[in-house]
Amino acid sequence: MAEAADFLRTSPSPARRWLRRTGALLAGAPLLVGLFQLPSAGSAAAVGRTSLKDASGSGSVAVALDSLSPGVPTDGDTVTVSGTVTNNGKQTVTGAHVGLHVGPRLSTRSSVDSVAKDSDDVQGATSPEVGGKYVEKFSKLTPGVAEHFSISVPVDKLNLGGDGVYQFAVSLSGQTSAQPWNQVLGSQRTFLPWQPDEADTKTKTTFLWPLISTVHMTAETASNEQQTPVFLNDDLAEEISPGGRLDEMLSLGKDLDVTWVIDPDLLASVDAMTRSYKVRTDSGATTAGTHQAIAKQWLAELQDTVAGQEVVALPFADPDLASLAHNGTSVTGSLSHLKEATDVAATTVKTVLHVTPSTDFAWPVEGAVDPSIVKVATSAGADKVIARSDSLQETGGLPYTPSAARPIGGGTTAVVSDARLSTVFQGDLTKASTSTLAVQQFLAQSLTLNAQSDRQRSIVVAPQRMPTARQAQAMAEALTDLQGGNWSEAQKLTSAAKAKPDPGATTKVPSTSAYPSSLRKRELPRAAFAEIGTTQDKLDNFRVILTDESRVVTPFGRAMNREMSSSWRGRPTDAENFRTSVEAHLNELKNQVKLIDKSDTKLSGRSATIPVTVQNNLVQGVDRLTLRLTSTSPTRLQIGGEDYDEQPVAVSGGHSQTVKFTTSAKANGQATVVAQLYTQDGQKYGDPVKFDVKVTEFTATVMLVIGGGFLLLVLAGFRMYTQRKRAAAREAEEDGPDEAGEGADGPENPDGPEDRLKEESGTDARADDPEQPSDPTPDTAAESADPSGTGERVDR
Repeated sequence: MAEAADFLRTSPSPARRWLRRTGALLAGAPLLVGLFQLPSAGSAAAVGRTSLKDASGSGSVAVALDSLSPGVPTDGDTVTVSGTVTNNGKQTVTGAHVGLHVGPRLSTRSSVDSVAKDSDDVQGATSPEVGGKYVEKFSKLTPGVAEHFSISVPVDKLNLGGDGVYQFAVSLSGQTSAQPWNQVLGSQRTFLPWQPDEADTKTKTTFLWPLISTVHMTAETASNEQQTPVFLNDDLAEEISPGGRLDEMLSLGKDLDVTWVIDPDLLASVDAMTRSYKVRTDSGATTAGTHQAIAKQWLAELQDTVAGQEVVALPFADPDLASLAHNGTSVTGSLSHLKEATDVAATTVKTVLHVTPSTDFAWPVEGAVDPSIVKVATSAGADKVIARSDSLQETGGLPYTPSAARPIGGGTTAVVSDARLSTVFQGDLTKASTSTLAVQQFLAQSLTLNAQSDRQRSIVVAPQRMPTARQAQAMAEALTDLQGGNWSEAQKLTSAAKAKPDPGATTKVPSTSAYPSSLRKRELPRAAFAEIGTTQDKLDNFRVILTDESRVVTPFGRAMNREMSSSWRGRPTDAENFRTSVEAHLNELKNQVKLIDKSDTKLSGRSATIPVTVQNNLVQGVDRLTLRLTSTSPTRLQIGGEDYDEQPVAVSGGHSQTVKFTTSAKANGQATVVAQLYTQDGQKYGDPVKFDVKVTEFTATVMLVIGGGFLLLVLAGFRMYTQRKRAAAREAEEDGPDEAGEGADGPENPDGPEDRLKEESGTDARADDPEQPSDPTPDTAAESADPSGTGERVDR
């Protein structure tokens, strides 16, 4: 029975086993419910990321780390962190304190990226706080009120281990009435680079310091001998004034070991501001510029700063190489503008800064390249293209970041800037907390990069083209810390381009289809380059007649360079308005040399002269012009014996010249005459002037009849004369010798036979050139056919 009982206890019937399991399940139900209510590790992270929605729990307090000094600590230093904590919840936080946390060391560059991406994740403050006394306490945090904190801790209390980059967090812990237990309510993570001793191998770092601005000068100059320039607005004065963006770039860069990358257009614009200049107002009028002193001061400071420094000059106005490659090469003459912009760059920098720049670097927008961009970039003489590693990506599987220089064929070197280091200062850095994070992230990436390999590498940092003042301050702070660190040394761009390339680095330029669509959408369209081509054609037609073409060619040549500037990206309307204004001003200048409208003319007689006036309202003279007068009805009216005649024209500045053409009438009626100016190469210049000439001359038949009648009249008079002579002779014979002395010419007949003939015929037979009453008097006065002088003064 005992064995049977033991057997029954160990082997219950199926019915009893079912009852027992059901009871156990029911009894454990509350426990299971409680377990499911506890957050898992993954769900806790999710709570942290969405905690701002929970106004009273984790993440309800915003922690801003405004400063961390020194950014790169070494042995014996004291690290000071300061910032603010703001209760964004609805309940008061009590028993709060700010504490510091040192997390694990980061060994890869991607891990640095991850921390920076989720820098405000409260789960980042999971490591223990640093010492109990290195905290700042708050009895309460009122909702919506920011409280400042500052904590200093000796670096030896941070328990840092080997060299490398450590996570560093600042957290706010406290409790609320809804959750009355101590918990992390907010956190801010950053990085703490630790390299107290000199690194065995240092990274050679090149930092580009760009002095680039938007387009400021127009093609317009005042109509005077000084050619006073006209600016679009007064924005440049703001940029170079104390506290302005360019003033900050200059002030900060003077104490850094950087490579200056300068747009010569900026130098030309500031240099123009040092003298008399005008500024266009919103109404379209111009007013006198007043910032000459500021321009002189900024330019003088820049000259002192770059003396002896490396200066890289971009092509004039920083042309958009990608837009030109993708949309401009099909427009004739577009590449010639890039060549001109490159040629004038060195001259401008030498003239203004008194240094010789390097002009063999091309810098496409954001370092994005494809074969067409490289081809265009090198077409003007550059043999080095500044690319970026997110465009020319590594495909060889290198375990480290390679050196910047690598050959890409055709004798061209791609200088590949590091994308992580180059883009870290983009975005809004107006808040001190975001700026501090950017600085520490830059330093962390640089130190992690150096630790990748024992190979010495040359790294290039190419930041955004036009940093804001706050971005420039963050860049300078990071670069100061980097140059004071123990793992990097400064290097010039030309040296980085000559460094030995890594054999495993990518040298294949990505295809055109790989060019980022986000960048392509912001390019200058083909229509823009077509407009530039039209303006160039008009300029070529205009320049050939000028006695001093540099007064027009130079400002308009630079204006067309500005029309291709990279600064127009994202501003298509402004770019279009600028191009339109350049062409309109050129048309206005061309129209200053023109033909004066002429009224219809009445021409009587066989020949006369027709005057045509050319007016020149330019400051300078014009020549190498030809004025052609053409008759549309040469059978009725001929110009100089043919259907047209032409004469050279040269007019002094501010004068006019009247050119006279001889005409001959062939038949009565109306003939249209066209006056047109031509350049030396046979191209039409300006608008033609048309006028009608009404011819009222006598025909040849009428002239023949008149001539015949006159001849008959002369013959009749001669007959009467001979008859009278004969009669006088007969009378003399009849009267005898005594009366012969009183002949026809004696006293009794004082008038000779010519006088008698005159009395009878009404004509003077003795006239050498008898007047012909039948000839009409022409209404156009007889004038010399010779052209007048250089012209009469135009009253303006």
